Amino acid sequence: MGTPDFAGPTLQGLADCGALIVGVYTRPDRPAGRGKKTSKSPVKVLAESLSLPIFQPDSLSTTESRAQLESLRPDVIVVAAYGLILPDWTLSLPTHGAVNVHPSLLPRHRGPAPVANAILEGDEETGVTVMLIEPKVDSGPILRIVRVAIGPAETTGELTGRLSKIGGRLLVETLQDWTAGLINPMPQNHALATFSRKATRADGEINWWLSSDEIDRRIRAYEPWPGSFTFWAGRRLKIIEAAPIGDKAGKPGLVARGQCGILVQTGRGEIALRRVQPEGRRTMHIEAFLTGHPEFVGATLGD
Repeated sequence: MGTPDFAGPTLQGLADCGALIVGVYTRPDRPAGRGKKTSKSPVKVLAESLSLPIFQPDSLSTTESRAQLESLRPDVIVVAAYGLILPDWTLSLPTHGAVNVHPSLLPRHRGPAPVANAILEGDEETGVTVMLIEPKVDSGPILRIVRVAIGPAETTGELTGRLSKIGGRLLVETLQDWTAGLINPMPQNHALATFSRKATRADGEINWWLSSDEIDRRIRAYEPWPGSFTFWAGRRLKIIEAAPIGDKAGKPGLVARGQCGILVQTGRGEIALRRVQPEGRRTMHIEAFLTGHPEFVGATLGD
């Protein structure tokens, strides 16, 4: 059971190791893009290429969904970013329970946005946890866990991709030992639990009064979604790539040219702009942007 790109390596890993996959559950096709054309989930595309049976219920709580899943008689249910809550009855249906691949070091960063929140919080490491699913979100006993260092410039998109591959390998290794009775599940320390909040579009607006380090974490955490942006000359300007510089004090939002390139002053330190995307335009290097907008230097962003 999975939907986005993150779940792909898990499904591929199961297929590659010869597991008997009796069904792939993914979210229903949705309109996407400016043209609102119907779009398949990445997991559905992969499942079709593997000629696997695909199921796309809107809910698992209906009588029809229950009968369908029960008819498959799964030995284990594997979940990786599915997007639907599993009803309690599904957890006791398989012989070996339901197993989840979660991209964090549980119990830290439970919830829907663990990768982004690890970057937001300035964590030096994160990881992948394979756990048994319980009714309470991300609270089940741990089967396996691996730790992964977070790169100093790594974005949510980049880190998620890296964790998805690690998770796919870890799931296959764990499942083989778990079904063979070689793993004793380890209860989580619930007192240490933290919960990750899913970002909104409004979270992407940059507050230049924050420190350069915090703004840098937000830019990386919100790439690719919801993206980080500011306003200049009444129009939205997305900040795609930047880097924090020093702790110089000045007027937050002020743009200047320095030894490290085009700098924006923050509440503490500066942000060196690398790539931006003007409203309605493509992503471009900051110097290319300045060619058409030299008046950008000296402006105050966010006004």
